[in-house]
Amino acid sequence: MAEFLTKSRARNVFYGGSIFFVVVFIALTVQSHNYVVKTSTAGMPLTEEVALGKHVWERHSCINCHSLHGEGAYFAPEVGNVMTRWGVLDDPEGAYEILDGWMNAQPSGIEGRRQMPHFEITEEEMRGLAEFLRWADQTDTQGWPPNDAG
Repeated sequence: MAEFLTKSRARNVFYGGSIFFVVVFIALTVQSHNYVVKTSTAGMPLTEEVALGKHVWERHSCINCHSLHGEGAYFAPEVGNVMTRWGVLDDPEGAYEILDGWMNAQPSGIEGRRQMPHFEITEEEMRGLAEFLRWADQTDTQGWPPNDAG
């Protein structure tokens, strides 16, 4: 004769299973937290200057044309590793100077070419933008996005 699941057995299975999965959830949460803390993807500190640069990036909607680590539009170049490509990743002053020069050279004025708008950006904001791009360049993206340009 087949044995049926009684009410008390069903209750015990429910509570036992619930406790088991709560313990598994807590263990995985702790393990994930420890992994993230120990393997931070930040390559340099998040400073006030980096935060200013991010605000400049957002205020001028740079992501509408450029991509940053694969996120954004593909109208203009990917800038997630632009400081490495320009060879100024470890040189804050050089990063500012080359970015400032490049931005001041835009738009090109050549008919039929993509053109970047001219933004009124202060020196402080330009330095912040350069630091934000240096910060983004030093972020460990674990190989994403694939980028043959640098």
